[in-house]
Amino acid sequence: MICQAGVTSKWTNDSQRFLLEHFDTIHNSPSHIYHSALPLSPSSSWLQECYSAELSLIVKVVKGLPAEWGICFRTVLLESYTETLSYHNNRIAVGSKPGDIIILNAITGGQIAVLSEHTDEVGCLTFSPDGTSLVSGSNDCTAKLWDIQTGGVVKTFFGHTSWVLSVSISADCTIIASGSGDNTICLWNIQTGECQCVIRQQNIVRHVRFSPTNPQHLISICSDELWQWNTNGHQIKPPFDGSYVAFSSDGTQFVSCYGTVVTVQNSDSGAIVAKFRGTNSYAQCCCFSPDSRLVAIAGVNTAYIWDITSSDPHLVETFTGHTRDITSLAFSSPTTLISASEDRSVKFWKIAAPSTDLAIIGARSTSLTSASIKSITLQTEDGITITSDSDGMVKTWDISTGICKTSFQTPAKQFYRSDVQLISGRLIFVWNSEENIYIWDTEKGEFALEIDAPGFPEDLRISGDGSRVFALHAYSIYAWSIRTGETVGAVAIKYPKLGGSLVMDGSKVWAYWPQSKYQGWDFGIPGSSPIPLSNMPTLLNGNMVWDPSLARIKNTVTGEVIFQLSGRFAEPVDIQCDGSYLVAGYESGEILILDIKHALP
Repeated sequence: MICQAGVTSKWTNDSQRFLLEHFDTIHNSPSHIYHSALPLSPSSSWLQECYSAELSLIVKVVKGLPAEWGICFRTVLLESYTETLSYHNNRIAVGSKPGDIIILNAITGGQIAVLSEHTDEVGCLTFSPDGTSLVSGSNDCTAKLWDIQTGGVVKTFFGHTSWVLSVSISADCTIIASGSGDNTICLWNIQTGECQCVIRQQNIVRHVRFSPTNPQHLISICSDELWQWNTNGHQIKPPFDGSYVAFSSDGTQFVSCYGTVVTVQNSDSGAIVAKFRGTNSYAQCCCFSPDSRLVAIAGVNTAYIWDITSSDPHLVETFTGHTRDITSLAFSSPTTLISASEDRSVKFWKIAAPSTDLAIIGARSTSLTSASIKSITLQTEDGITITSDSDGMVKTWDISTGICKTSFQTPAKQFYRSDVQLISGRLIFVWNSEENIYIWDTEKGEFALEIDAPGFPEDLRISGDGSRVFALHAYSIYAWSIRTGETVGAVAIKYPKLGGSLVMDGSKVWAYWPQSKYQGWDFGIPGSSPIPLSNMPTLLNGNMVWDPSLARIKNTVTGEVIFQLSGRFAEPVDIQCDGSYLVAGYESGEILILDIKHALP
């Protein structure tokens, strides 16, 4: 290969990022290198330059193609939501709801093994200091010690009478600490498997951590207080406020969260090294980078990276992209953060190199993403797509150019679900706050109705003719008249699970779950009960079916996946497709519009 100076490094970097971002898609179907991976690569990459002519014949990106690679360079989607993760030496252990522990390669994100001895949700994990063993805690009230090489259980620790919520292993690998919902900390002898000490607290023990260098020093979190113990069960210091704690790799410091406040302290003296407001919401978890220069904090679905090397800590990165709460964080290197979330994903984030330029630091620290997209509607016959965001702004976009045509500010604030439709020139916007559903007529600029829903909706949709609003709530689908607010139908769902969404086709509605599970009804006959549907929803061009839960188009006869969103586009907040266009909205505020007519056979 003959390249100009600087081109080779760009080729190498682009190739690496391309493979990481689209690993799963390419692994499952190599043809998707052309069908979805290449079209969604940044416009400045050499890949777009080399293949622009070929790509224009497959998928046209109307709006949303990034200029550069994103800071999230890998997303691994799992079958169920993740409770916890632990990292050691290029291995990631992820605990999941069914009771499985999934081992991932920390470089590629590929799955290495699945450990399946627990009988209930795995909520806590930690590797041993040498990385040869893994300790897990589960809702089945047990803790287990695993051999990483064989994948087998070495010992099972019985004794807790409630969920095991946290586990930790001492620096000399002789003791395992487990905190439980039964208000106790058990210290287990690894050799004998016996409990050598029980520390009783007054409430649920949510968190336990051994010092990575002092095998006698243990910290626990109980009732939003941080307690410190030795392995004889003696309290060594008075408790203070704290809801989560993590040690630095050298054991000289620990970081604790309480509310939005983050405190870094010296492990021996307790002297405060740094104290700052680390998140915009309640901090859920935190961790140190391997070089102890950075602290990562999770608040709801956003991760924040703080530089604590100076007396005045400053925010250096804000990572948005998860659509539900972040449950765990871990650094795999000084420049790479891994996050697990209830949205069934594990994400890998690239941290920018440190800079001494105050202008650059300030720009990164104060930069805010756009308001996150809450809903997106595709109306190809009108040549538009309509979005609503978390600030209550409704916008219409030209799907052929990606240009915003109109904007409407609604009074919706701090809402959870929404939908919007343009019906005969009348723009109708619905949203929910707790158990209330509101209908806003943007043409009149006023409320039309307020509906008392039976519970917190998982999804909210307007029928295609604009006559009804539908809500998915746990075990039922409810329908109300948009004009009167009266209930016009309700059906019970068989064998439901959380995380479903609604798909509309006129008066027909389907409740949809990941892995193509669905149930549907036709609400179209006034005064009669909804009629169950057996056919699959969102059928495109004969045998092509649109699966919104996995953001893909699949041939129902051959089983071939025709198109798949992947990489940074893999997890939209809301998504619509009609066989001609695909539109998706994201937590980051980004909107993706694709002309996919040529992608379908």
